Amino acid sequence: MTTEARPWLRRGPSRVVSLLLATPLALVLLIHPAAMLDAEGGYSHGLLMLVMWGISSGFIHGVGFDPYSRLWRTAFHPLGGWLLMGLGYGILWQARG
Repeated sequence: MTTEARPWLRRGPSRVVSLLLATPLALVLLIHPAAMLDAEGGYSHGLLMLVMWGISSGFIHGVGFDPYSRLWRTAFHPLGGWLLMGLGYGILWQARG
């Protein structure tokens, strides 16, 4: 039995948050991408690329994968992913309004 204390980002509840944030955004982008159109009927490809990066980070963290390399840990850190997914929800909310 291990008595090692794990940081809060490596525990189950934070991983569930990552999955719960990533799954709806991924489904919207796959099933109905027109929901992300802006007022002029276009996409901001740069912003959507960042949102997809956040979704990737959310799935990587959510399934329990912990990258070994410092580069990949930094690129797919859950906090950055949460911020980028928040950007995605903001874009979706603004497009719906």
